[in-house]
Order: sequence, then structure tokens, then C-alpha cells
Amino acid sequence: MASINLIEAFQEFKDAENIDRPTMMKVVEDVFKTLLRKKYGSDENFDVIVNAEKGDLEIIRRRMIVEDGQVEDPLAQIAYTDAVKIEPDFEVGEELYQEIDLYDFGRRAILAAKQTLASRISDLKKNVLAKKYGDRIGDIISAEVYQVWKKEILLLDEEGNELILPKSEQIPQDYFKKGENIRAVVKKVDMKNNSPVIILSRTSPDFLAKLLEIEVPEIFDGLIVIKKIVRDPGERAKVAVESYDDRIDPVGACVGMKGSRIHGIVRELKNENIDVINWTSNTQLLIQRSLTPAKITSMELDQEGHHANVYLKPDQVSLAIGRRGVNIKLACELTGYEIDVYRDSEDEEEGFDIDLDEFSDEIDAWVIDELKRIGCDTGRSVLKLTAEELERRTDLEKETIAEVRKVLQEEFEKE
Repeated sequence: MASINLIEAFQEFKDAENIDRPTMMKVVEDVFKTLLRKKYGSDENFDVIVNAEKGDLEIIRRRMIVEDGQVEDPLAQIAYTDAVKIEPDFEVGEELYQEIDLYDFGRRAILAAKQTLASRISDLKKNVLAKKYGDRIGDIISAEVYQVWKKEILLLDEEGNELILPKSEQIPQDYFKKGENIRAVVKKVDMKNNSPVIILSRTSPDFLAKLLEIEVPEIFDGLIVIKKIVRDPGERAKVAVESYDDRIDPVGACVGMKGSRIHGIVRELKNENIDVINWTSNTQLLIQRSLTPAKITSMELDQEGHHANVYLKPDQVSLAIGRRGVNIKLACELTGYEIDVYRDSEDEEEGFDIDLDEFSDEIDAWVIDELKRIGCDTGRSVLKLTAEELERRTDLEKETIAEVRKVLQEEFEKE
């Protein structure tokens, strides 16, 4: 019996993990039953027997032997005279089983069957891959960098499956070389041209959550739960945690002795600052904690409008805002409140104040940024400090400080 080189096709099945044998045999059976229907018009009186081990198959035709001239259905019946030509001792009323030679179908039909089989195998592999990674969305995996392109990185998992890490899902400081092993979470599985595309991410909050789960046994065991994570990848992250065991300090457990647990995660995230805070249902306290490392002095809360005015000492303002406004942005995301930061002033006679950004046409942006760095974000906050103190606390020259103070004083005198 010719196997029409189906061994290669069966080998494809064996190599494709998770394709179960019943599914494999059903696919092969379907392909050849289609072949039978095209040749004979029906597959009712045929049995397709698949031998997955040997990589071949048999097609058996079943017909009832009837008296000569009594054949009503040539597919289901055979005349006695024709039957004894196949096997001399056949008798009328017996069932004849005859093996069909695959070459009887013709080369073109056989080639079409092989192509159909290969296509069905490919589709099954795609479905298995899509299901495998569809079930692992949010899980952390390790994969090898295979190709680095401008907009994305192609990775291979341990089975040689292709995974994609887009530029938008990479931490800005990420730099990878071919052959390097990297960790990321499975973000989603897209279908493109009927093929699954597995998208990974290193910027997702899930990536940080999984890293914490690996490093902190209490999170893995469910004693500590991560309530919310917000990130500015590579810059800063805020993690709100809660303990289900009163004896466990959730922040201390996450950070570890001398920061031992958090240090590895910080390195993985390219020195991203991670603030771990205690979750609370007390909104005012949550906002206060979310502005870490800044310390606030007072707060006005509008719970209906989800808005908070926060007052801080001058040296705490820049800490609350953070570099490029990242700290306050993450605090807003974590709490769900719009937070406005104000300088706490006990001097009621000061009257109005003017934001430093209002002077951007007269003072260079880098100078304003340097003043904000030390907590001076308004005109009066700069004038409160002496020229000597400004020179000591900033990287500004004497002449620049004098010019800035002159511009600010002239503006307030006008008013």
C-alpha cells in the first residue's frame, strides 16, 4: 500500500505539541473522505484507517455481494462474478472488503490531498499557539532576542515560537542585543492574516505586579494583595498594597530588609523608582500617601468632584510634583482624584502670587526648571529666598539670579 509520502505530514503532527491524537486522526480522515466524495460521489461505504505511528493510512471499501444483474447501488453492492475475480471463494450475501490503492485517485488528487493536509496541520498549530498564549495573558515569560528592528523586537520562546515586543511596550532605557534573554508579560494575542501574533510588554503594570509576586512570597501566597499599580515606565511607579494578616507589614515585606526585595525589580525596570504605599479606603490618607516622598501640611477635599487641593511647605512642592510632573500625575492615577498642589503660606499679607511659568517669555525655561527643582514655582517663593541662598541651592550664576529677581520684583511692583 503506497503511503504517498505521508510520513512527513504525520511527522508535522508529532512535532506540533498539544495536538492530541484524536484531533490528528480526525483531520486526516476528513481530508481523505473529501477525496473519496470527489471520486465516488459518496464516502458512506468507505473506512479510512489512520496509522499515526507508521505514518500511513488504509482506505477500505465495503460492498455487499449480490446476484449478477441485481446491482442497484454500485457503491454499496458488487455483482457475484466481479467479486470472485477478487477472491474466488466469495459467496452471494457476504460483505466484501477491498483495499483502495491511493494511486487510483490520480496524481493531481493526491497532491491536492497533501496540500490540504499540510494546510490543516498549519491551522491546528496556529490554534494551539493562540490558545496557549491566550491562556497566559498577564503571565511573565522569558524569551530570547532573535532580531532587533526599529519599531519592534522579535523573540523566540523555548519552543521556537515567534513573539513580538513592540517599541511602545519597551521601557525607554531598554537596550537589547541578539541572543539575549529578556523577561516580559504576555499582553495580548492578535490575529493577523489568520495567524496569531503574540504581543509582549515590559511597560504594563502587570509586569511589575508579576515581578513583585516572584520576589515577595507573601504576595504569591495571597497574604499581601496588590490593590493598584501605576507606572511611568523607567521613571517612577507607585504600588498600593494591603495585608490580610495584621502581623505582616505589607510595605516592609515588599521592600525587604535594606531594600533587598525591591532592588532586583528596580534593576530589571532600568532604575525605575518604586514607591510602595499602604492601601486605605480613607481617601484623604490615600492621597497623602500617594504623594510620597512629599509631606503635606493640609488638604481640601471635594469628594463629589473627585478633586483635592493639597498644601505643602515650599521645600516639599517640587517633591510632590516630581521631575516632569511624574509624581503628581501618578498620584492622580492611583487615587482617581485630580490633585492641585499649592504652597502653604502663613503670611496672609502676601496677597496674590504669580506662577513662574507666566514669566517664560522673560526667563529661560531651564532657569525656571532649576528654580522649581528647589520648590520655587511662584514669583514670591523665589523672592522669599535671598540671592545668596538661591546661589547655594541652585546651579545658577549670580548674574542670572539677579536678573530673575529683578524681573519678578518689577512685576509685583506693577501690580
